[in-house]
Amino acid sequence: MTASTETQRAIQAVWRIESARLIAGLTRMVRDVGRAEELAQDALVAALEKWPESGVPDNPGAWLMATAKRRAIDELRRGKLLERKHEELGHELESLQGMAAPDLDAALDDVVGDDLLRLMFISCHPVLSKETRVALTLRLLGGLTTEEIARAFLVPVPTVAQRIVRAKRTLAEARVPFEVPEGDALAARMSTVLEVIYLVFNEGYSATAGDDWMRPALCEDALRLGRILAGLAPKEPEVHGLVALMELQSSRARARVGPKGEPVLLLEQNRGLWDQLLIRRGLAALERAEALGGAQGPYALQAALAACHARARTAEATDWPRIAALYDTLAQVVPSPVVELNRAVAHSMAFGPEAGLALVDALTSEPSLQGYHLLPSVRGDLLGKLGRMDEARAEFEQAAALTANTRERALLLERAAACSRGTGRRS
Repeated sequence: MTASTETQRAIQAVWRIESARLIAGLTRMVRDVGRAEELAQDALVAALEKWPESGVPDNPGAWLMATAKRRAIDELRRGKLLERKHEELGHELESLQGMAAPDLDAALDDVVGDDLLRLMFISCHPVLSKETRVALTLRLLGGLTTEEIARAFLVPVPTVAQRIVRAKRTLAEARVPFEVPEGDALAARMSTVLEVIYLVFNEGYSATAGDDWMRPALCEDALRLGRILAGLAPKEPEVHGLVALMELQSSRARARVGPKGEPVLLLEQNRGLWDQLLIRRGLAALERAEALGGAQGPYALQAALAACHARARTAEATDWPRIAALYDTLAQVVPSPVVELNRAVAHSMAFGPEAGLALVDALTSEPSLQGYHLLPSVRGDLLGKLGRMDEARAEFEQAAALTANTRERALLLERAAACSRGTGRRS
């Protein structure tokens, strides 16, 4: 590997780490997330031009910020930003423009954490669609390229690019303020931020389409964003609840995939492969959520469910009655057909397959689950446990036809074939 290649790899790593802080600080300066990203990209281009010759600086993040700030200050001096943002900012930029250079540079500094939190609330603003929030969050806070986002979600690159462009335009037209909301608005917007991070994690944990069962990079990005948010909002119990859930789920990542990339179901996993450090971190985050009074929050409840599995040394030692009780509570807190389906699985493990099948059968007419492959998958599993193999095979085949994930389809067809042979497999 040449020195130039090594430098470029270092620049890419620095960008992934520092870009969110850079864009956040610049957004506060120019009050335009689109222009802030352009300034950050300009600093990246400067690094690509200069660092191969001069070497990577000791503090590359500070170098990028200083470079981007100088360009922003130059634009302030030339009045370009003043012209573009005059209506929104009134005399604020005028006062900045009149400062001496050292004073102006100092005035543009702020607590980085505050800027990152504001950027999170902007990128996850309700004025944007759910898909657009995810794309913009991964771009601005995850440091992912448009190509990486498109590859992760199996959508065309132009589609992602259009979403990001549309998001920036929408935010500018709506004049979304660069601030952290307060009171009831904070709670409403925080739930949106958490939802976006959760969506990113779930897509990585159980890919909805494609050839891979998991996309670990997405899980890592979501977990990193969650940890950042927990540091920025330490008194929000549901933030810690979500971090706990992601830590505990991530602890099983190595055991969820077999040597050929095939899915390994929970009860068949080698628990010796579970990451004990992530389990300890997850349990600690759950304790923080509960200490803050968030035990009944949706994410904390799901983390408590994951904790039941994490604490069980063997599959047989799992406290299924406890899990069933937690699902009963979760179904009351956030009622949904998917929660009810998971609740049915828990009840089948705690009280027998008949109990679970009764709950599943009650969901077969639910419109929102008609194209959901896990409904026939769960029903097939329960029917198989009851010895109704022909019915179970038909359910697994239907589930295989509904999923867009290649690995999952192969697993479901394998289970259908096992039913034909009169053998079963634990879920």
